[in-house]
Amino acid sequence: MTRVAFMGSPDFALPTLKALAQHYDVVGVVTQPDRASGRGRELKAPPVKTLALELGIPVMQPEKLRLPEAMEQLRAWSPELIVVAAFGQILKKDVLEMPRFGCINVHASLLPRWRGAA
Repeated sequence: MTRVAFMGSPDFALPTLKALAQHYDVVGVVTQPDRASGRGRELKAPPVKTLALELGIPVMQPEKLRLPEAMEQLRAWSPELIVVAAFGQILKKDVLEMPRFGCINVHASLLPRWRGAA
């Protein structure tokens, strides 16, 4: 079975992670760090982290993916494919070239010319 790493953070990414987990060996999830939220400024986990933990998938939350320890963990997972859905960081060339089947970006826009936060 293909070893897949998933990168994403918000609710938008949840259906993609669920589908991948049903059909592939998801070896790890990379998501944004927990952030302070609400009036009490309590730390809140990204929705993708919550789902990944429910599914028993290892989670990594680097401030920047380019940090040596983050890259080391990603390499250790040995993904054959990386799927990205609303991750929030730009992937560098060494990440894009790591998996033998490449990286796939799931994007909400049907019009790539108009892609972006809107």
